[in-house]
Parts: sequence; C-alpha cells; structure tokens
Amino acid sequence: MTIRVLDPRLDPEREPLALAPTLASLDGATIGLLDNAKIGTAWFYDHLEALLRKQGVREFVRLRKPDSSRTVPRAMLDELARADAIVSGIGD
Repeated sequence: MTIRVLDPRLDPEREPLALAPTLASLDGATIGLLDNAKIGTAWFYDHLEALLRKQGVREFVRLRKPDSSRTVPRAMLDELARADAIVSGIGD
C-alpha cells in the first residue's frame, strides 16, 4: 500500500500570494455571499446584506453550499464570478 503525503506549505519558488484589490466603493457593487451550510450563516448574511444595502450595494449573489465539509461546486463558483467581491464565511 502506498501512502501519499501532501505538503500544504507554499512553494518557495513561486510568486507569493497577494490579496485581491479592495473595491473603491460599494456603491452599485454586486456582492457574493457564499453560505457554508452551517446553522448561523444564513442569519448572519441576512444582517450583513441589510448593512451592505445601506452602503450602496446594488445586487447580491447568495448561494449555499450543499455541505459545509465539501468544496464549492464548479457551477456555484461560475455564478459567484459575476460578483465584484465575495464574502465566504461560517456561522456556528
């Protein structure tokens, strides 16, 4: 039997990861809210959406993962791609 070990560290030969640029303004923005399917996330996102609407956010893309322990399905990522920024969080 073969055991495969994955090394989670960054490759020192590659370019360092960079943060995405911040939005100049929320006015007219589309924000993605990715719910990880934990019990408190929907409530938190309801509250966050209300706050962001007051800041001028025009549209929201709200999606819920089928399961908190799995990766985001490709179709959901494709839909989130139209957002100017994405909030992905947990809510236990």
